[in-house]
Amino acid sequence: MPVRKVMYTTNAIESVNASFRKVMKKGSFPNEDAVFKIFYLRILEFYKKWDSHHLTNWAIIQNQLLIDERLVL
Repeated sequence: MPVRKVMYTTNAIESVNASFRKVMKKGSFPNEDAVFKIFYLRILEFYKKWDSHHLTNWAIIQNQLLIDERLVL
């Protein structure tokens, strides 16, 4: 079932959260802007890493997830 593959992306989400926690442990930050900057840089690294990944059968997944015609994917 294609939806199952999308549901397993929670592992990727947990990986991102763990990465953010790891960055936060590395030191103290002078202000919130410094934290946002380090998160932004980490997100750019993720974009480079995941740029080549794509979801196959997205149309099938979209139809399976569509439970209401008001829902826009």
